[in-house]
Amino acid sequence: MKVVLISTYELGRQPFGLASPAAWLREAGAEVGCLDLSRTGFSESAEAAVRAADVIAFYLPMHTATRLAIEALPRVRSLNSMAHLCFYGLYAPLNEAYLRRLGAQTILGGEFEEGLVALAGKLGARSDAAGNQPGAGDLAGKGEEKRRRDSQDEPVISPVISMARQRFRVPERSGLPDLKHYARLEIDGERRVTGYTEATRGCKHLCRHCPIVPVYEGRFRIVQREVVLADIGQQVQAGAAHITFGDPDFFNGVGHSLAIVEALHREHPGLTYDVTIKIEHLLKYAHLLKRLRETGCLFVTTAVECLDDRVLGLFGKGHTRDDFVRVVELFREVGLALSPTFIPFHPWTTVESYCEMLEALWALGLAESIAPVQLAVRLLIPARSRLLELPEIRERLSGLKEHELSYRWSYADAAVERLYASVRCIVGEERVAGGKSKPSRSEIFSRVWAETARARRKADGSQPLPKGKEAADHFALEALPARACIPYLNEPWFC
Repeated sequence: MKVVLISTYELGRQPFGLASPAAWLREAGAEVGCLDLSRTGFSESAEAAVRAADVIAFYLPMHTATRLAIEALPRVRSLNSMAHLCFYGLYAPLNEAYLRRLGAQTILGGEFEEGLVALAGKLGARSDAAGNQPGAGDLAGKGEEKRRRDSQDEPVISPVISMARQRFRVPERSGLPDLKHYARLEIDGERRVTGYTEATRGCKHLCRHCPIVPVYEGRFRIVQREVVLADIGQQVQAGAAHITFGDPDFFNGVGHSLAIVEALHREHPGLTYDVTIKIEHLLKYAHLLKRLRETGCLFVTTAVECLDDRVLGLFGKGHTRDDFVRVVELFREVGLALSPTFIPFHPWTTVESYCEMLEALWALGLAESIAPVQLAVRLLIPARSRLLELPEIRERLSGLKEHELSYRWSYADAAVERLYASVRCIVGEERVAGGKSKPSRSEIFSRVWAETARARRKADGSQPLPKGKEAADHFALEALPARACIPYLNEPWFC
């Protein structure tokens, strides 16, 4: 049985969502190919692997990955229209109906490794029972093709979402591009090769806007400690000097996670790492922040989302604006860098509230700590989102747009839509002509601030300032410390 696992995007990381099931499938006797289209595209070898596959499985950990998978699907099907088509990962069950209309035969969410092994086993058994040789690319004859298609239409794996407590295998990364081709850590003018692993999946919190909640429903699952440490060890041997833990909240299983970083520090004392932790947990376990720093943690990503307490309550975030400010203070006391993420454009955003958010972030000295893309994130409301429970949301919706994988919604004030378009344009700029480097984060922040100030003046009836340099000069912001002293990954985060 030949299985091809495909990743289209995973935040610039070497995809755990391919490496982990590859180990399970190979152990079960399958021939596995791993394609990371974000790094290799459709090379000749990739096309050959797709043509020969019995099973083609797309990994869908997030919205962007799903959109890109859908874009890649016609080419994949043109190369091999007979392979069993599977989608797995967080966004697969959220978009089940649409993916099935696109030809998906198996959908796996939650803990997917056992499901992929079962799928390969059942298809292999059917092929053996029919006396076929594996390899869709080797089949010939219209009658044989019809028989194969008919067999594929039958149910193979019925559970869409599994919450099974799995006994993980050490991820198999040999079939993926070298770590040097992925996002790297930037610190003090140095660029470090960065690995990626997961110690837990899911989340025990129920934030309404989070796509994890409809799948895991407040549960999380651990990856066994010895597996995590072995996975990190093999990445260190491959050149990794820094590790990103991709857990939605590293402190969901705080004892499990701390034991891992303690052991990690003993085994690789020079290795650094970063984690993601909820504001609520950063306050609850404030006494552990120093231990994170001592074991090599360089920065913590935390989903702030916005600074409006009413909206934070609607999102079900479990923290307030004051809580966030306290966390900023704690991190400065401990000497850890904080990397906040935001959803600044949501149905309740006003020009004034966006301007106030920028003012607060500047006053807190965070302009250089925030990836510019975070200033332009617009709320996504996927199918089955808990936000749909809110009357305040339902009245702003104009229906589910399946090809966009999200409900469309509108602002109460059209001026916010115009501001969003302007901010998105500013933060999306690539390298300027002449080979000059990108503007710094503080420069982009200043330009966003100038554009927002213009919009606010127009909204309150004042004479708007001109665009461009005159406005930027009028709202010029003082210089911040050099970016080099703040660690960050060189591929911006977005969902």
